[in-house]
Parts: sequence; C-alpha cells; structure tokens
Amino acid sequence: MTPREAYEFAKEHGPSEETREIVCKDLEWLHEYAYYIDGPHEKTREAACRDPRYAYAYAYHVDKCPHEDTRNAAYKDPEHAWLYALNVDKCPSDDSRKIACNDPSSAYYYALEVDKCPRDDTREAACKDSEYAYYYAKDVDKCPRDDTREAVYQSPEYACQYALDVEKKPNDYIREIVCKDSYWTYEYVKNVDRRPGEDIKKVLCTNPEYAYFYARYVDKCPSEETRVSVCKSPEYAYFYARDVDRCPRDDTRENACRHPKFAYLYLKEVDKCSREDTKEAICKSPEYACKYAFEVDECPTMETWLAVKGSKYEEEYRRMFKEWVKE
Repeated sequence: MTPREAYEFAKEHGPSEETREIVCKDLEWLHEYAYYIDGPHEKTREAACRDPRYAYAYAYHVDKCPHEDTRNAAYKDPEHAWLYALNVDKCPSDDSRKIACNDPSSAYYYALEVDKCPRDDTREAACKDSEYAYYYAKDVDKCPRDDTREAVYQSPEYACQYALDVEKKPNDYIREIVCKDSYWTYEYVKNVDRRPGEDIKKVLCTNPEYAYFYARYVDKCPSEETRVSVCKSPEYAYFYARDVDRCPRDDTRENACRHPKFAYLYLKEVDKCSREDTKEAICKSPEYACKYAFEVDECPTMETWLAVKGSKYEEEYRRMFKEWVKE
C-alpha cells in the first residue's frame, strides 16, 4: 500500500497503526493524514519533524499549539523559525530571533511581524543584503540610518529605492551609486533627482530611450550628446525631433527613415510635408505605403502601387484607386 492509498483507506475506514506507519514514509501524505483524519499523534509528529517546513505545518495545522519537538525542528531553518514564532508561539523569543537572524530575509520579517519594532540584532542581519536593508529601513525603522544606508549602497537598484522611499530626497552619494547602471540612473533622475548634470547625461546617453527622457524632462532642451544617442534608434530619433528639437533636422530625419513607421510619423508630425527621402523609406513597407497614398498623396503613384502590389494591402489600394489601377 502506498502512502496515498493508505491515506485514502484511512479516510474511508478511520486511522490505524498500519496506515499511520505507511503515511509516515511521505511527509506530504503524513500531513494530510494528520490534519484531515488522525489529529495529533506522537508518531506522525515525530515523522513531520524530519523537515522544518512540515514540523512548522504540523504545529500550526495539527497540534495548533507549540510543542518542544516541532519547535526544535522548525528552528533548523530561519524562515520557519520566524513563522513558528509568529503563528505558533505567537510571541518573540531570543531563541527564535537568533535563528531568524541567520538569514537577512527572515531577520527582516521577524522584526516586522514578530517583534513589530526595530532591534540592533535584526537590523544587523538584514543589512547583510541590500534588498532587506532597504525594506528594514522603509518598513521597520521607517527612517534612514547610516548602517542601512551603507548596506543599500552595494546595489544601484536599492540605493535608488532607498532615496525614493526612505531618504525621500536626492543624495549626492546615492546619485554616484546609481550612475553605475543606466536603468537605475533613469529611475533615479525620473523619480528622485531631476537635476541635470554631466554624470547623469553620460550614463543615460548609452541608451537612446533614456537619452530622450533626459533631454525632454531633465535638460528640457536639445544637446549634441543626447541627439547623437537618440539617433541610434529610429523611434527615438522621431520622438526627439517631435518633442525636444520640435523641428525637422537632417540627422533625426535620416535616422527615423531607417524604419518605415517612423519615417511616416516623422513626415506627418515633424516635417508636415512630403519629401522624396521619407517617401522612399515609407515605401519599403506595404502598410505605410498604403497609408501614405491615402493620407499624404491622396492619390495613387507608381511608387506606392509597387510597394503594396502583392501584399495584403493591394486589395485596399485597388478599391481606393480603382480607375487608376485598371489603367
């Protein structure tokens, strides 16, 4: 009889020494057996204590009270030590706290959920990891401190989050830390520190999207560095011309024309007139050639016809310009 079969048999006929012994070979079925059929029993409790997770689950779901055996077993793992203190003992203790402090995550949750207040030992343990140092400062201390600040400085991500949620103001040293990573530099300057500067610009100009953001919302004016960066992307070359330069330029147009969609949008929203170079770029796409014919030329031309011919847009083009195509 397998543990599952023993469980099903006991479910129908009631618990027995035989089925109890069989389910004790499998911790999952043991837990189900004890919880739904048998209730607390020394044999199943002893078996559950082979694993901290099942020892905690047994105490919480089956015994519904603390027991020395389950406590000792749960304490072999920091996560289940703090869960045992929270949900079974329902109070803090030096022993459970000491175990929880072997893991930054468990130390943070112990302080937040069990102690419900900051302590030097839980803070010190949380500060071994930048993420939990940030969470400890935000949720437990609820204020900045030198030790949590120093811990988050190891990570651009949590340095940025710390400045936003704990410091709640720009910090020159955090600015220096986040400048090691373009994404978190972007997040920092967008959400915390909108001061322009060569340090921020240099990092963000490694990415066309961030260069565009910086020019539009921080510098609030065009510059050679940001324009050169955005011109690596047809999409952001178009956005830059539309929102930052606010006028057409040969360099942004040329780079927008590397993609038919952005060539079309550049023509419609920046140039606002037809040009041979943008038309040539647009006609590399049947979809945008069709749009161009309908919305810009408002008449058929050989260039747009050749672009749509043989594509799914040919029929639409034929309907719009029926007489011309027939000729």
